[in-house]
Amino acid sequence: MLSQAKLALIAARGRNGVIGASGTLPWRLKTDMAHFRALTMGKPVVMGRKTWESLPAAPLKGRDNIVISRDWTFDAPGARVYTNVVAAINAAKAIAVRAGQAEAFIIGGEAIYAAAFAHTDRIYLTEVDAAPEGDAFFPDFPIAEWREAGKTEHKAGPDDDHAFAIRTLDRIAANTLTANR
Repeated sequence: MLSQAKLALIAARGRNGVIGASGTLPWRLKTDMAHFRALTMGKPVVMGRKTWESLPAAPLKGRDNIVISRDWTFDAPGARVYTNVVAAINAAKAIAVRAGQAEAFIIGGEAIYAAAFAHTDRIYLTEVDAAPEGDAFFPDFPIAEWREAGKTEHKAGPDDDHAFAIRTLDRIAANTLTANR
């Protein structure tokens, strides 16, 4: 039996760091959405209230949905609601372990990504070859603390507005960072 689940963060960002515009994605990438669905299916997903409210159909089916809101009275039918990021992450990881899943996911938005970064073990980062206008940004992070475990390139096409690359980044263990200095 699995004893612990990892925390993975999944996001798509433009060259300028934009991840959203007025509560929506600033591009149409059907291939990336299928990747998101495949990776997160059957696993707990943690999101902020704004991300929850932006979903075309909430809750996300086939996944335990966890919403973080500062408002302890916020109601998200079909989801668990937490006011504390660490409590939400711990709940997601516990749910993943009970379900025999190796990962729980952070799926947005900007503030939740920033708050969860210190707890994240893996990043699935879609880098979109575009620099759209937007009002939500992916947080800067020290790339030296991460190792690329995989990368796939995708061309723009009928279902994808822009070319993009999906990168998998794993956190380098703290003792490895010290040993490499």
